[in-house]
Amino acid sequence: MTKYTYHVEDIDEQVYCTCTEKQHTKTDNINHPSHYAGKVECIDCLESATEGLNGIEAVCTANAIKYLYRWKKKNGIEDLEKAKWYINRLIATLEQDDNDKRA
Repeated sequence: MTKYTYHVEDIDEQVYCTCTEKQHTKTDNINHPSHYAGKVECIDCLESATEGLNGIEAVCTANAIKYLYRWKKKNGIEDLEKAKWYINRLIATLEQDDNDKRA
C-alpha cells in the first residue's frame, strides 16, 4: 500500500490507500470501516436486531453483535470477551428485572 497525506478540515492525516496511475481509493474508516464490511453492513444488522428494544437492552444487544461481527477482522479474542461482557450484562439486567417483578 502507498501512504498519502490528505488535508481534511485543517487537519493533515496519514491514510493508507491503494492506487493506480489514474485514480486511488482512500480507505473510509468513518463511513465504511473494513472490520464492519460484509454482505450486510454491521449498522444495518444492529438496526434490525435492536428494533423494539430500549435502553440497556438495546445497548447490550447492539454492542454484543458489534463485537461478534468484527472480532476476526479487528481485535480477536479481546472482541469476543467484550461481546461476552455485554451478553452477561444483558442477562444480569433481565434476571434483576424478573426478580423485581416477583417481589
